[in-house]
Amino acid sequence: MSDAETTYVREVEIPNKAGLHARPVMQFVDLASRFKSQVVVINVTRAGGERVDGKSAMQMMLLEATKGCTLRIATDGPDAQAAADALAELVCHGFGVHPESASE
Repeated sequence: MSDAETTYVREVEIPNKAGLHARPVMQFVDLASRFKSQVVVINVTRAGGERVDGKSAMQMMLLEATKGCTLRIATDGPDAQAAADALAELVCHGFGVHPESASE
């Protein structure tokens, strides 16, 4: 049995005040690009939320995710679990910005 292709899904809420703007998007894309797995992100808070490539800054900006939005991160590939866990942790921790005090 091979785990070469396994899918993992994590749902996380954006805690930082400014939501998913350019700096957090770049942090997300940089981290996602370190993994071999495909990364798909959906803003499930928006009706009809479209699927975007989590390794594309341009596509990630289309999510229009603000504070409190829920993102579904789906990873598929050889390191899918590690990718899903790392990306979920990045979002949950507000991209390194203290959620209550910073506007970034």
